[in-house]
Amino acid sequence: MMKHGFVTFHIVDESPWPLYMSFGAFAMMSSIVEFTVFLSLNLWKVLLVLSFIILSFSGWVRDVSYEGLMLGQHTLSVQNGLKMGFVLFILSEVMFFLTFFWSLFYFSVGPSVSMGGWPPAGICSVNPLGVPLLGTLLLMSSGVSVTWGHYSMLSDSKSQTLSALLVTLMLGITFSVLQLMEYMESSFSISDSSYGSIFYMSTGFHGLHVLVGSIFLSVCLVRTLFNQVSKYHHVGLELAIWYWHFVDVVWLFLYVCMYLWGW
Repeated sequence: MMKHGFVTFHIVDESPWPLYMSFGAFAMMSSIVEFTVFLSLNLWKVLLVLSFIILSFSGWVRDVSYEGLMLGQHTLSVQNGLKMGFVLFILSEVMFFLTFFWSLFYFSVGPSVSMGGWPPAGICSVNPLGVPLLGTLLLMSSGVSVTWGHYSMLSDSKSQTLSALLVTLMLGITFSVLQLMEYMESSFSISDSSYGSIFYMSTGFHGLHVLVGSIFLSVCLVRTLFNQVSKYHHVGLELAIWYWHFVDVVWLFLYVCMYLWGW
């Protein structure tokens, strides 16, 4: 409330969750740097940091849900602001992945003599018609299922929404497992020329985004189960669906440019 009456937005209360998420992100990036520089990975540390991030994210979502459902602070203006902010966030993610594609085409279009071509001499690239193609089919199928969930929510069908989100999560988790298996069976590492660096950084960060999207959809699944999402109040679910479609589109570009181009 202001001097001359009410406004359509609310002043956000003090919250520890952004600080906790920042600590978690810093610790995760430190683990990634430690792995890439020293080739040492403390699995328990990574799991601990990941658990901390998930708990912090869950607490943040709980508070935001409470503000919207119990306090009624998510007016139409606030919802539009959340959507606009999320669009800007996705645009920043587009620029983030654009750096990897820029590096890819910089090295692949005009490879140096010492590299001997693209992929560089001695690099046995991953067969795009094997696990990557299966992963592509899984992600495209998950895009269909999550859209099914969106339309089910708009139709006020809770059971179909839950089924669609569950199918999407299963497809996303299966994709992540396949990606991990591909890394374990790959004949080159992140330190094997620019190809290895670009391959693991681009696909690895995409895999991280799949994990984040899976957590996002899991939260929406739980909220739907407890009747906290409806056809009239589902901004969180809508943003999660946007994010998942973004992850799908990024993978399509990665599959064409990283796997097919470099085969």
